[in-house]
Amino acid sequence: MPLIVWRESADPDAYETARTSRLFNGVIPRRYPVAIAFAKSEQDIVDAVKTAIQKNHRISIRAGGHSYAAWSLRSDALLLDLGQYVEMDLDENSGIVRASPGVTGGQLNAYLSTRGRAFPVGHCPDVALGGFLLGGGMGWNTNNWGWACESIVAIDLVTASGELIKADAHNNTDLFWAARGGGPAFPGVVTRFHLQTQPAPEVIRSSVYVYPAEHYSDAFNWIIKIASSVDQLVEITVVGSYKEEVQDTCLTIILLAFGDDEDAMVGILQKVDQSHPAGSLSRSFSEETSLHRELGNKYKAYPIGHRYKVDNVFLNNDADVAELLRPAFTTLPTRKSLALWSSMRPRSTRALTDMALSIQSDHYFALYVIWENEADDLENGAWLAGVMNEVKRQAAGAYLGEQDFQAREARLWGSQQYERLVGIKRKWDPSHRICGCLGLEELD
Repeated sequence: MPLIVWRESADPDAYETARTSRLFNGVIPRRYPVAIAFAKSEQDIVDAVKTAIQKNHRISIRAGGHSYAAWSLRSDALLLDLGQYVEMDLDENSGIVRASPGVTGGQLNAYLSTRGRAFPVGHCPDVALGGFLLGGGMGWNTNNWGWACESIVAIDLVTASGELIKADAHNNTDLFWAARGGGPAFPGVVTRFHLQTQPAPEVIRSSVYVYPAEHYSDAFNWIIKIASSVDQLVEITVVGSYKEEVQDTCLTIILLAFGDDEDAMVGILQKVDQSHPAGSLSRSFSEETSLHRELGNKYKAYPIGHRYKVDNVFLNNDADVAELLRPAFTTLPTRKSLALWSSMRPRSTRALTDMALSIQSDHYFALYVIWENEADDLENGAWLAGVMNEVKRQAAGAYLGEQDFQAREARLWGSQQYERLVGIKRKWDPSHRICGCLGLEELD
């Protein structure tokens, strides 16, 4: 039986620590679970679910606590915290790794890299597998390696009725379908993911270009053109941010080349480099790097415990991306805030697997407003809403993993996938035992 901290009997400070200590975002909703259960094993999860059933409580789940909207905090539910349930086991013959939902991307990458394997974990190392994979999994090199959830070959789970079962391509296929992109709407508690890994790339090379705001259009339009012509091996990202000793925002263009042929990687980056516009503040070309190092860079860029407001869209393929995103990239309200554009090509040019995840386009855009003082909440929230009000006019949909269902209505699934997901949730959780998508009535 897991340790359970009950709201009515626990020391108030101990309860509040249990409620909030593993939340990434410093903006903490005033939602208070009836209890927090700390699972350390699969059996603990089974016992916690049965306890909730016996006491007639709903169940919310926290794997890593990285949800910007703090999805795991649900009033009067039993919060099942999986952060202490960390298990990994690689089958060397098949390349399939079994991992518990509390395992973070940083932990999985460290485990696999010593064994010559790789998996497209989340870009931030402290993102746990549970929410990341259920939400689709936009991980490292997704535009080439594919969505992380496409590498799920099976899951073990506890149903809303407390039964431990398995779902894969042959058993409980509807749950297997929902586990790949259903997000919080998944009607059970995953206890273990079975993930197909791949050989670790022999070479990862990085080129980075930093441009001042006055070269925004030239630089952005250049890399968008590059992204449409480089069909493989390279992850391309543009970040809007403030740099030290530069008053205005800057545009940082990052190319990461993954592969086994060093000459080929250097050749691809060299071809790009030969066409880069003049006026950069700095340039680094084809430097050796690793996923471990890149994960560390992301960790520094997204400080834990700061206050965050986040939104995202997949832009229409024919959108004038640079012009549409100009206010987002050039008027960031705080010096820690970030704007991000990622090319999703060539994955976006191929049909998606039959799974709940059903929205993609060539252009992914996300805004991360980051600040420290509560007094600035309204101003920063208003800035984000104002920018997104214009950007959403060119939206094909949004990425579930970084969406607040209560903040803005967005297209998160195709219409057929949405209806199927609603049906699966009703079938497997007719009493609404498992808390789903707060703000989406049919999926909660």
